Amino acid sequence: MARFKIFIEYEGTRYSGWQMQKNSKSIQGKLYEVAGKIFTGEKTEIYGSGRTDSGVHALCQVAHLEVRTMLAPEIIRMKFNDELPADINIIEIEKANPKFHARHDAKSRSYVYQISRRRTALGKPFVWWIKDELNFEKMVKASKLFIGMHDFRSFADKDEEEKSTKVLIENIQLKEEGDLILVRLTGSHFLWKMVRRIIGVLVEIGRGKLEEKDIKYFLEHDSPTPAKYTAPPSGLFLEKVVYDKELNNRELKAIIEVQAKERARA
Repeated sequence: MARFKIFIEYEGTRYSGWQMQKNSKSIQGKLYEVAGKIFTGEKTEIYGSGRTDSGVHALCQVAHLEVRTMLAPEIIRMKFNDELPADINIIEIEKANPKFHARHDAKSRSYVYQISRRRTALGKPFVWWIKDELNFEKMVKASKLFIGMHDFRSFADKDEEEKSTKVLIENIQLKEEGDLILVRLTGSHFLWKMVRRIIGVLVEIGRGKLEEKDIKYFLEHDSPTPAKYTAPPSGLFLEKVVYDKELNNRELKAIIEVQAKERARA
């Protein structure tokens, strides 16, 4: 058996998420479907670094593929891309240590969320348009409360069983770029819907409807309130999965540019 490390990008709009599910279309399910065509009669294992919610995108999801084959990684990549739909693309495939595990060996993950301050016809699948005025400075200040090891039970989906709701948030960055507010969250791992609920709470801070003391309460008590503010999946991207001592040196910038009104009219 050979094991490969796969780097995948996808637009999640049409999918129920990464994880294969009955009666719904998933990224993992589509990869298994294509693998069945490439490695006819061979048992395959495709395991991702983690789940992404329904409708969430990935700039670089990482998975491992285990299969009995003599094909070179580049040939496997080309064969996958020949069969995959346009909204899933294998960026790269490389040989991996037989013990490499895409999920268990990951040290941290980073997500980027895009909030648009204007209505956009072209960027709608990749942003959350907020009509209300947002106080960016308040959002930046409040975001720092999430950094560190906290119990995020108030931000987890109660329909999902989690072994532990404690998560280490290593860093949160916010940046204004044209009509966009960009938010990057880097952490050990993330619970189901956790990122979207953090974003939703920060937006309410920006709107002036929540205060910093509310975030402190959510982190210290089990509260149903963050679920009410769950941000839509359209603006969320799995950016990078970090292994060993890699660093995320990517500049925080717009993934899908939503031009400012002035430039759009130029």
